[in-house]
Amino acid sequence: MNAEIIAVGTELLLGQIVNSNAQFISRELAELGVHVYYHTVVGDNPKRLEKAISIAEERANLIIFTGGLGPTKDDLTKEVIANHTGKQLVADPMAMENIVSYFKRTGRKMSENNKKQALVLEGAAVLPNEHGMAPGMFVKKAQHFYMLLPGPPHEMQPMLRKYGAPAILDQLESRERIESRVLRYFGIGESQLETEIEDLIDAQTNPTIAPLAGDNEVTIRITARDQSEEKAIQMIEKMEKQINARVGEFFYGYDQTTIMKELLTVLDKNELTIAAAESLTGGMFQSEMTGITGVSTMLIGGIVCYSNQSKIKLCQVKAETIDKYGVVSEQCAIELAENIRTILGTNIGISFTGVAGPDSLEGHPAGTVWIGISFDDRPTKTYQLNLSGSRIGNQKRTVKYGCYYLLKELENSPT
Repeated sequence: MNAEIIAVGTELLLGQIVNSNAQFISRELAELGVHVYYHTVVGDNPKRLEKAISIAEERANLIIFTGGLGPTKDDLTKEVIANHTGKQLVADPMAMENIVSYFKRTGRKMSENNKKQALVLEGAAVLPNEHGMAPGMFVKKAQHFYMLLPGPPHEMQPMLRKYGAPAILDQLESRERIESRVLRYFGIGESQLETEIEDLIDAQTNPTIAPLAGDNEVTIRITARDQSEEKAIQMIEKMEKQINARVGEFFYGYDQTTIMKELLTVLDKNELTIAAAESLTGGMFQSEMTGITGVSTMLIGGIVCYSNQSKIKLCQVKAETIDKYGVVSEQCAIELAENIRTILGTNIGISFTGVAGPDSLEGHPAGTVWIGISFDDRPTKTYQLNLSGSRIGNQKRTVKYGCYYLLKELENSPT
């Protein structure tokens, strides 16, 4: 079974909301073994929606619609599909009862146009909406299946999982499993990574390999198809070993993790505490860290020491160090990392100093960065970066590099 997802709503085209529904539906369909080859977004216009349906029918036998099932005039999805398929719209008693009960329960007055939401395609399997008013529908006409789902994600997602997915499974002749795994890499560019595994990409059939760059990282999605979930996973693991035999030094995690989450996992596992002295990053490292639950046992605190004065007074950097070497220096990074660790009594101290940009500082171009990592049981390490990009981009990449270097140091620790 091949599917196309059609999201209906002018607000999507205007960029007022993100089409997250297509991402969710594609992921759910992949687990069912349904291939999704196209995503379409169309505004609240009956002629354009009609045309989008006709095009989708030429390349898919399952068409899933989201949005356009509400009570207003611009909610026209089921009306257009009814006209397209030659089916009547009829009131569904259970849906009507659900709508009436909702207004009684909330104490709101029900308007006449709310009854429109209880209309369904004649002969359709009705998908109950347990988190809203408009029911979903699943109907067949000739060689095509049409599934209509509400637009709000909190209504659509549980409906698809509880009622939509089983309805699709009942129509599948072969329940082929599609399994995928995302490998995450940092410290290597997309072009370099592709070069390292170019022959594997050229030879791919099943499983497939899809490199993707984004957010200053590179990911590889490995996807395998087989009727056996176990065999599909085995195929993925075999390919993963081949890939990481070449670029494993840059690998840090799977799927939806982040490099900060991986760092915190290692800190927590080893019962380590950390403190940060941040100059050019302005507290970004600590902000990202505190956005993750459970960090209070690891992050003791830190100082945003943006000015020379704060570096000297709060982080106890020697004035002669700044006079002799400047703040954009290895020596300054070392003192910041060692001093913040000592001041707050942690196992690890990390420092970030340099030039975010766009202007130069102390004769150093924008993107010149020093990171210091001080340990209570081994010598301090420093790393120099020469970044290029926007000010905020340089700050974000600096934080990621700090996480990456510290994570690798801890992974390679003899303990």
